[in-house]
Amino acid sequence: MKLTPTSDIWMDGKFVPWDEAQVHVLTPSLHYGWGVYEGIRAYPTARGTAVFRLRDHLRRLHDSARVYLMDPGYSVDELTEASVELLRRTGLGAGYLRPLVYLEYGTMGVAPRLDSARVAIAAWPWGSYLGEKAEQEGCRLAVSSWQRNGVHSVPPLAKATGAYVNSALAKVAAVRAGYDDALMLTPGGHVAEASAANVFAVRNGVLLTPPVSDNILPGITRDTVITLARDLGHEVREQSLTRSELYVADEAFLTGTAAEIVPIASVDDRSVGGEGCGPVTRQLREAFQDVVHGRTVGRDDWLTHV
Repeated sequence: MKLTPTSDIWMDGKFVPWDEAQVHVLTPSLHYGWGVYEGIRAYPTARGTAVFRLRDHLRRLHDSARVYLMDPGYSVDELTEASVELLRRTGLGAGYLRPLVYLEYGTMGVAPRLDSARVAIAAWPWGSYLGEKAEQEGCRLAVSSWQRNGVHSVPPLAKATGAYVNSALAKVAAVRAGYDDALMLTPGGHVAEASAANVFAVRNGVLLTPPVSDNILPGITRDTVITLARDLGHEVREQSLTRSELYVADEAFLTGTAAEIVPIASVDDRSVGGEGCGPVTRQLREAFQDVVHGRTVGRDDWLTHV
């Protein structure tokens, strides 16, 4: 999706005009992918704009930085304040926030200097990630020939910039073949996740999703859906899945900050039972929209109001 510029970007404690928010071409983060980031959405509510699970995202940013031996230099509280003020300055009633921790220019090499971390936060309008057709009719997935990063290659628990080359290879191949997204497997053949979204399946009334041990990023939207589903009385199991289990699922869907909740229409051209949007998927989508727009009693702690 094409970027729509806003007025400012927060960089190391200062607000910089969008077109002046620049880094040197020789930053090691560009050359070696050593950086970590988050994707966060803000929504309109009856009390004005609110960011969904902002502090949880920023805590994960700190965790990712820790995995990559970087100190962002700003606390979760400080980054929360910066994010809120950025939304105020840009005037976005709804949008997407992208905090990024990267390395400063000055050294070069495969073992970069790690005590030079810099932080930036940008915000812009962002609509449907997979497109309105996929949201209404379900997305079409193809199992990728590219395996999901494993725990002994690139840590899947951390949201690192360079790690997403793995996802990009899978997604580009899937889109070029006429699909909406790729489904990535572990080396053992279990379902991991889509290129940038977690996977859920409904089978015999039970909600199933791959465990963290199957090389997934433990998504915050994934956690939200698990919580909402249990609140609604659904049984949820975190267990390994094969691609054929998705072929015969009663329903299946993707979750992610960018994607939100998108039904899966087919996997490898096999129609999923709830093609379009099945009843469980629809119920969870409605519950999710209620909570992010501030309509759910008892869940205001997930919202940071601007």
